Amino acid sequence: MAYNEALAQRIRLLLGERNDVVEKKMFGGLAFMVAGHMCVGVSENRLMARVGPDNYQAALEKPHAHEMDFTGKPMKGFVFVEEPAISDTQLLREWIALCESFVFSLPPK
Repeated sequence: MAYNEALAQRIRLLLGERNDVVEKKMFGGLAFMVAGHMCVGVSENRLMARVGPDNYQAALEKPHAHEMDFTGKPMKGFVFVEEPAISDTQLLREWIALCESFVFSLPPK
C-alpha cells in the first residue's frame, strides 16, 4: 500500500525540530515514532493519528475523522483523518499536537 509522500514531508517539517523522531514502515504506510512510541503516520492520503483512549471519542466527532480499522476491527485510540481536515498547516499541527500529548503521557521507552 502506498502513502502520500507530500503529506509525509509536511509531517517531517512539523516534527523537524525534534531529535527523537524515527520513521518506520508500518500499518501499510509510514509511521512517525516520537520518543519511541508511534505518534502519527501516513496511510494512502490519510493521517493516522494516535490520539489515545481518552481522546478517542472526541477525535471521532471531528470532521473527516473515522475509525482506523485495518483488519475490519477498530483500533481504539487510533483514527484516520482525511485530507480536508489536514489541508492546511495549522490543522495538521493541531492533530500532531494532540497525538504528541498522548505519546508524552506514556512511560518512556
